[in-house]
Amino acid sequence: MRIFISSAALLAGCFCIPAAYAHPLLVSHAGNADYHSVQQAIDALPAEGGSIRIAPGVYREKVKISKSGIHIEGTGRKPEDTVIVYGDSAINVGGTARSATLDAAGDNFRLENLTIQNDYALNPANPPSQAVALSVTGDRDVITRVRLLGAQDTLFAGKGPNGRMSRQYFSNCYIEGHVDFIFGNAKAWFRQCELHGIANQAVIYTAQSKATPDEDSGYVFDRCRLSADPAARYIALGRPWRPYATVVFLSAKIDAPVIAEGWREWTPGKTNMLKTSYYAEYRSFGVGANPSGREPHSHQLTDGEAGKWSLSVFFGGATDWLPTNHHAATQSNVHGEGLRRRSSDE
Repeated sequence: MRIFISSAALLAGCFCIPAAYAHPLLVSHAGNADYHSVQQAIDALPAEGGSIRIAPGVYREKVKISKSGIHIEGTGRKPEDTVIVYGDSAINVGGTARSATLDAAGDNFRLENLTIQNDYALNPANPPSQAVALSVTGDRDVITRVRLLGAQDTLFAGKGPNGRMSRQYFSNCYIEGHVDFIFGNAKAWFRQCELHGIANQAVIYTAQSKATPDEDSGYVFDRCRLSADPAARYIALGRPWRPYATVVFLSAKIDAPVIAEGWREWTPGKTNMLKTSYYAEYRSFGVGANPSGREPHSHQLTDGEAGKWSLSVFFGGATDWLPTNHHAATQSNVHGEGLRRRSSDE
């Protein structure tokens, strides 16, 4: 008989599930595994959630999570050892959200030490389309040491059902794509992640979509690295998907040749949303840092202004759902080989 951990216990912030309280389900291609499919293991968990460990390997399947309190962890030494991959696109399935390889809608979701990939764009015969790797719309979700591979619209970090705002925390992740590849309207914090633009005629790191001034949403990138393939062109920090888009970069290392303006209109010459959006940087450095050349409506923050975007202030002091070590310096090298891109068939 299996004993599953409750969603309340997950709120304690520890990624390690004590054996006395839970017996994680094992997903593996091996014959003695509990399940050979990630979705089968999720479906087998009780309504209050539980823990799943995925052995190294490539799992070609779409995964949908609606239960709360689910914790999924790859058991390999590196995130690229365990890959969940699929190849749907918006034009094939009738909508961007439906294209996601992994769709996590449940609250208190934890994802750790694996790769989520949408490989639609790797087939040169496929026409351009949005193709989501990971869709996260739950509240109090934590994603750590995860590689997200795609092209257009790789990561959807958005609101939950009925417009409820979602709080999300990404730590030591590698996220790659080209157009609008981190998009949506969540209240999301990214800590020491690498954002990598792949070869394309345009690379736009973010497309945040805060629609009204009173929405409590935005993306904050804390000590992240921005990189790009040599063949990437017209690289921008972001463009406003909605009129009040909010994106802040704190101490970003910009190793990509970002356009001098940094930010661009959604449709240049047709939309006029930069004046209402809130785009800001604090002490960016690297080849793409250019404070004097930035879009006039954007902001270069002072020390005091940057303090208003600290982790505790951003989440209104409600940080008990975060990992207990979120304030400590990580031991992982987010720019090292462990999180670098490798396609699922390498």
